[in-house]
Amino acid sequence: MSTTTLAAFLAVDLLLVFTPGADWAYAISAGLRDRSVVPAVAGLIAGYAGYTLLAVAGLVVIVASSATLLTALTVAGAGYLVWLGWGVLRQPATLTSSEEAIGSSRAQIMLRGAGISGLNPKALLLYFSLFPQFIDSAGGWPVAAQTGLLGTLHMTACAAVYLTVGVLARTVLKTRPAAARVVSRASGVMMIVIGGFLLAERLIG
Repeated sequence: MSTTTLAAFLAVDLLLVFTPGADWAYAISAGLRDRSVVPAVAGLIAGYAGYTLLAVAGLVVIVASSATLLTALTVAGAGYLVWLGWGVLRQPATLTSSEEAIGSSRAQIMLRGAGISGLNPKALLLYFSLFPQFIDSAGGWPVAAQTGLLGTLHMTACAAVYLTVGVLARTVLKTRPAAARVVSRASGVMMIVIGGFLLAERLIG
């Protein structure tokens, strides 16, 4: 793949990654809990790693072309987001200094992150609609190798942006507990709104 193609893909991909959504909301929520930013972001990236493997295997096209599978994925992902958002609203995150106060192990935090990105139908459509535009089937690289490279670039961009978002949320709000609670509740509301929108879009539209 040419450097120009990779640069063009990265520019478009970064625009998408910089758009706030469920991933941002989860990164911010994690940032308000001490020591949970890295496992949260690792979980989000693990979800995208699963999509990358599906894309490399060519299964993304099959899943994305099935209305039934897409509907099931959307409903599951939307329901999961609403459930997580409601949990954040009931117990807004505040900066803590101990693992016990976090209330969740690092493994649980990772699994939640993987669930958010792994059950996000928008991610599936991103891999299905965006990637093919930058893949040259007649080029010197195998299609699977090109897909894997694009997936790796996407995961790297997500890791950099979400880590920054989580760390900034923790650093900026460290001495502002009241503001931290407001931001935490806002991230919970964001998860619920996104989940509700996905449900309406799939079930009503």
